[in-house]
Amino acid sequence: MRAWAAVRTSLVTPLAYGSVALAWSGSWILGKIGVGAVPPLELSAVRFAIAGTVLLAIAAVTRTSFRGAPIGVVVASAFLGYFANNALAFVGLSMAPASDGVLIVPTTVPVFTALAATFVGERLDRTRIWGLAVATLGAAAVIAAGQEGGALSERRLTGDLLMLASSACWGTYTALGAVALRSMSPLAVVALAAPIGALMLFPLGFLERGYADLGAWSAGSWLIVLYLAIVATVGAFIVYYWTVRRDGAGLASLSQYLIPIVTLVIAFVVLGERPHPLQLVGGAIIIAGAWLVSRRPRSIVEVELAGASEAL
Repeated sequence: MRAWAAVRTSLVTPLAYGSVALAWSGSWILGKIGVGAVPPLELSAVRFAIAGTVLLAIAAVTRTSFRGAPIGVVVASAFLGYFANNALAFVGLSMAPASDGVLIVPTTVPVFTALAATFVGERLDRTRIWGLAVATLGAAAVIAAGQEGGALSERRLTGDLLMLASSACWGTYTALGAVALRSMSPLAVVALAAPIGALMLFPLGFLERGYADLGAWSAGSWLIVLYLAIVATVGAFIVYYWTVRRDGAGLASLSQYLIPIVTLVIAFVVLGERPHPLQLVGGAIIIAGAWLVSRRPRSIVEVELAGASEAL
């Protein structure tokens, strides 16, 4: 019995990491399909309205305390992590391939987080500076490799830059989240920030079709929204933080590095996207830079490792 229990326990961790990586990889693929069918800003607002409602319900059931919440920090986190990050990411995804996004965003978030952490008291040592430089070189390679001239290339470049900006927003959000986590639980932070972010996103929908088209959305589009809200946001968040609490942030962060690999495979099979070989090299360079940035984790980087991959 003990041997079976040990085997079962040893299987739980990789299954948890794999399920989180698969959930977040699926968000890039389904997000790309979704923005091809419905307006990206409306999709993002509806997604977080649903996710925020579910997270508040979970917080109520679990009697999560919001006492002592630093409202200013939470609002700033909602603006950067949910409003700006998702508006930029989904609009960028409507202009560039999903493979670009997954090579740029999850891999550069640790870098931007380490940089933002310097503003809340964490020292940027020589190793991390090298990591930032290496990751920047990789990101430049990913973006440059996707440009092959013509109007389509300009559109793709804009999309890539928007997704890079979304990564910067998420990294700064994570650094702010570290401040909020000093007095709140992770669930409390997200349960407050997600609905506030949804309220911020809501007016942007009127720049598109003003939500008048919601009734005409196909069943497939609604399934994508529900996947993004329930599976990729709420479910993956809960499983990921369970792994962080069980194994620590450093080990749990391994799932982050599975996401580009899994997403590229799915994008090739489902969307027929074939990344340029130089983009793959650039992605590997970014991961190397991110590893340098986070190989000696401290408080703020550990927080980043507990949330970076959920950037979309």
